[in-house]
Amino acid sequence: MSEHESMSGWKRFWERGGWWKALVLVAVYYGVYLLLGLLSTAVFGKRGDGLPTAESSALDIFLGTGMPIVLASIVLLAFGWSIGWLKELFGPQPIRGRRWMWIAIVVVLGINISAALSVDYEKAGAAVVASWLLTGLFVGFAEETLTRGFVVNLMRKAGHREIAVALVSSALFAAMHAGNFFTSAQGLSTTAFQVVYTFFFGICMYLALRLTGSLIWPILLHASTDPMVFLYTTYPTNAPFAVIARLDIFIVIGAGIVLLIALIISERRRTKDLIAPRRDLSVTRTA
Repeated sequence: MSEHESMSGWKRFWERGGWWKALVLVAVYYGVYLLLGLLSTAVFGKRGDGLPTAESSALDIFLGTGMPIVLASIVLLAFGWSIGWLKELFGPQPIRGRRWMWIAIVVVLGINISAALSVDYEKAGAAVVASWLLTGLFVGFAEETLTRGFVVNLMRKAGHREIAVALVSSALFAAMHAGNFFTSAQGLSTTAFQVVYTFFFGICMYLALRLTGSLIWPILLHASTDPMVFLYTTYPTNAPFAVIARLDIFIVIGAGIVLLIALIISERRRTKDLIAPRRDLSVTRTA
């Protein structure tokens, strides 16, 4: 009996991969996340209108924003364990990237550093900063494990090309954030910008995954993004680097468009390089 035949039906179902399974997984995850948010509210009480403000305490931030993500992270780990993917997800990636992909990391890291240098930490307070950093760690873990972990793996197992892998993982990542229109007080235009931004941010995270060959680095890069964005937005200063943080959405979108074009060109070349030796071998055998 082969290893595949010895698997349970549950494991075999996910091992075959597929874009529609990725879609179902993200939809179920988002539904579970919302339910966990309702559970957290029922236990700890309502903490704001869905978006932390300057009046939010460290406990408000962690219980209102962080707790549902913490619980969702546990659910993701349990799911990964149930299908035997944890080692595969967090181990070395099978497909590596090229040096130009460093641009994605430099862009995101540069924005995060500029935001970090432009926060009024005295006004924010150590407790709020610590609460955001802890919350951000779980946000990065959950969202990257889901989209750059499970979704990427499902797409690759189904034999999709890396362009499709990048586009689908980024699109599903962006789609999750469209729900903020219904779960928070932010308006339609803000949500639309956020969806476009998160799509190209997802492209940057995919490139970080390719370049580093490990899911850990996109998780950490993402984990440094949300806290710095929210802290700078809520407690801004007029520091020299603040202009970069203020333009973060436009910088990521602009860089993401350029990087996506570069990825398409690069992957076409990589595909040709992989096909050429096979053709040469086929000709040699025929001769």
